[in-house]
Amino acid sequence: MRVLIARPMTAEVEARARAEFDVEIRTSTAVMSADEMQRALVEFDVIIPTLGDAFDAGVFSQVPDPRCKLLANFGVGINHIDVAAAMAAGIEVTNTPGAVTDATADIAMTLMLMSARRAGEGERMVRAGQWQGWHPTQLLGLHLSGKRVGIVGMGRIGQAIARRCHFGFAMQVSYIARSAKALDFEARQAGDLLQMAAEVDVLVVAVPGGAETRHLIDTGVLAAMRPSAHLINIARGEVVDEAALITALQQGQIAGAGLDVYEFEPQVPQALIKLENVTLLPHLGTATEEVRSNMGHMALDNVAAFVAKDPLPNPV
Repeated sequence: MRVLIARPMTAEVEARARAEFDVEIRTSTAVMSADEMQRALVEFDVIIPTLGDAFDAGVFSQVPDPRCKLLANFGVGINHIDVAAAMAAGIEVTNTPGAVTDATADIAMTLMLMSARRAGEGERMVRAGQWQGWHPTQLLGLHLSGKRVGIVGMGRIGQAIARRCHFGFAMQVSYIARSAKALDFEARQAGDLLQMAAEVDVLVVAVPGGAETRHLIDTGVLAAMRPSAHLINIARGEVVDEAALITALQQGQIAGAGLDVYEFEPQVPQALIKLENVTLLPHLGTATEEVRSNMGHMALDNVAAFVAKDPLPNPV
């Protein structure tokens, strides 16, 4: 069986892939074009796509009898894959849940601290040679300990963020989820997003991407937030209405934001870049050697099970 890996991987993952499979690894770090995806569906038995490789219904419609029978996604998020269209074409889909949880939660905490304590502003001040020394009212930010945090989405990642907030910062945790969660710490399930947004000091977005959650954080949610509150997004960019967020930041409706993802990634609006009260990271959520290797091995485990005709470990 022929396997295509859509992006360069860690040396450890590439070595295993070459040892176990007839593999081709794209050297480009760019997303796959429609032509590349259609060719891959014809020429390969398994494809390991990742974020941005838009395997939508249009792509599948151009390949009525695909050779490919498995999309072993590198990543937990699958909003770039039309799973129903893939299955209708006879293609199974897997992902890599669990491997990304702690690293993504850590980035959420990084953004919370950077935004609340205005760390990005401070670093830019030092690098620009504008720092004139310490004084009692310089860059006063928000002290996170004991504050209220609202988690939008309480899956693996949302729970990991909430646990860090509770045990690390003694924060009061509220969350929005379809059902109540059995947790080893105190947290309150909120019944309404707008009400929760109005009550918390930090609102953290941790829901999957896709049509159901597009612009979940919109003008109304941002207007409900306190002027001293911060918005953190480590989910998918399209979950937040980026234009509405820019307006809210420009007008001081909220104190700040921390973003690891963007609505039209990798494009980041100049209006957002110019703002001092937003922390911008280049999608670093899972960017550690260990985590990316674990993700790669999990994807390859799905491939190995498929080749051996065993049950897939992580079907979507």
